[in-house]
Amino acid sequence: MHIAVLATNTDDSDFAARHPRDVEKFKALLQGVRPGWRVTAFDLPKGEFPDDLQGFDGALIGGSPASVHDGEAWIDRLMQLIRDGFAAGVPLAGACFGHQAIAKALGGTVGPNPGAFVLGTAETRVTCPAPWMEPVASFRLAAAHGEQVTALPPGAEVVGVTPGCPAACYRIGNRVFATQYHPEMTLDFLAALVEEFAPKLPDEVGRAARDSLSQRTEGPRFAEWIARFFEQAKG
Repeated sequence: MHIAVLATNTDDSDFAARHPRDVEKFKALLQGVRPGWRVTAFDLPKGEFPDDLQGFDGALIGGSPASVHDGEAWIDRLMQLIRDGFAAGVPLAGACFGHQAIAKALGGTVGPNPGAFVLGTAETRVTCPAPWMEPVASFRLAAAHGEQVTALPPGAEVVGVTPGCPAACYRIGNRVFATQYHPEMTLDFLAALVEEFAPKLPDEVGRAARDSLSQRTEGPRFAEWIARFFEQAKG
C-alpha cells in the first residue's frame, strides 16, 4: 500500500521547532500499525503537493491552526485535490483540519465551536461504528480546535459524537473516514501543547485541558482503523 500524507500544519513557532513536524508524526502513526506500507508525505503550506492522488492507495489529511476559510492558495489547491481524489475513488482520511477540509470540499459547512476552544483529550461516543472498526462504545484522542463541521456533506454518516460536536467522526460509505481529533498526537506531545497554549486561553479552558491529561489517548487504535479503512477500500 502506498499512502499520501497531506500535512497542513502552518505552525513555524519555536514550540513547533522543538517537536517532530506533522509529516513525521503521521508517518510514524501509519507505519506503527503497518510497518511495510510506503508513506509519502507532502507539506502543503510549504508548496509540496502531489500532481494528483490517483497514484496512491489512499490519502490522509492532517491538522492545522489554519482555518479552512482562510482563502490561502494552498487551501484552495487542497480543496480541488480532495474533490478530484474523491471523484476518482481514492479513499480519503482526515484529522481535525483534514476532517473539516474534506467536509467543506464535498459540500458540507464548517464554523466556530458553539463553546470555548477545545484543548486536551476528548472522548468520542460511537453512535454508528464503521465496518472497519471493532465494536466499541467510545474512544479518546487528543483535541485542539476552535472550529468544527457544522453540516455534513451529502452522503455522510455520523460515526461518533462529543459534547458540543455532533459530527466528531463521520464517514462517506467506504470512501471517507474522518475525525475532528488528533490520532497522531501522543499524550506527551499533547501535554507539552497544553502547557504552551493553555496560558493564552481562558482559565477554565486551561484547567479542563490539564485535568483531561489524566486520561490516556488511543492514537494507535484509531490508526488501526485508518489502516483497515484503506485496506477495505482497496478490496
